[in-house]
Amino acid sequence: MCRSRYALNRSVVMANMALSCCARMKNGIKILKATGTFSRVGAKMQANYCASASSSQTYPGITESTEEYKYVERLIPPSSVPTPPKHDQYPTPSGWRPPAAVPPPLPYMVRRSRMHNVPVYSDITHGNRKMTIVRKIEGDIWALEKDLKDFLTKSSGTTPLMQVNEVNMSIRIKGSFDKDLKSWLLEKGF
Repeated sequence: MCRSRYALNRSVVMANMALSCCARMKNGIKILKATGTFSRVGAKMQANYCASASSSQTYPGITESTEEYKYVERLIPPSSVPTPPKHDQYPTPSGWRPPAAVPPPLPYMVRRSRMHNVPVYSDITHGNRKMTIVRKIEGDIWALEKDLKDFLTKSSGTTPLMQVNEVNMSIRIKGSFDKDLKSWLLEKGF
């Protein structure tokens, strides 16, 4: 009798499954392989033997203890960053200041990052190309670009190159101005 390669592979896979599932089927599988009827009968025998083996096992009951869960809760990190505590004086020793209680009356807004910091970042690419990035801008991004250009022209003496990205609401500035921009945004009340 000629069998296809698929039928042989299938019967080998079935034999491996049966051996791993139920150890009691070893003798039956040997007999069926010898007679060549394993592919027809093997699946039915495997189902019968596995069902009888799993039904005879009993599992212990589950007990739920909430007393020890307090030790687990200590290890779980908080799901969000907590709000910063109130301090007696600002800036704090780390230099952090909260945003103004009332946002400034400007056509744009610069939101704080999720860690409550001013979203001004420095970036160094290609070995020595320094860029400053202002993120989380809302409102009129072009008005902010004009104000940034005026401020940086006064402070540095030259007009820096800027790239405005309206899609992700960020401004990239060629040069390292992160400290100046952070202090300028804090003075504005952001």
